[in-house]
Amino acid sequence: MSEVAKDLRISESCLRNWVARADADERGSQTRLTSAEKAELVELRRDKRRLGLEVEILKRAAAYFARENVLPN
Repeated sequence: MSEVAKDLRISESCLRNWVARADADERGSQTRLTSAEKAELVELRRDKRRLGLEVEILKRAAAYFARENVLPN
């Protein structure tokens, strides 16, 4: 491993990380996410954040319109 890292002019730890990532991508792993799973997780977190903001906006709009219907003109 150290010889290959030297040939590639990178650190051994970097090479180990690459190998571990390749193994996880190839076989899947119970402890590491594949690259596709990581990308999906990022997308799902982004969607969750957006949906949370939309829910908050809808709650405020509902409260506003509820107040408008209760107060006399």
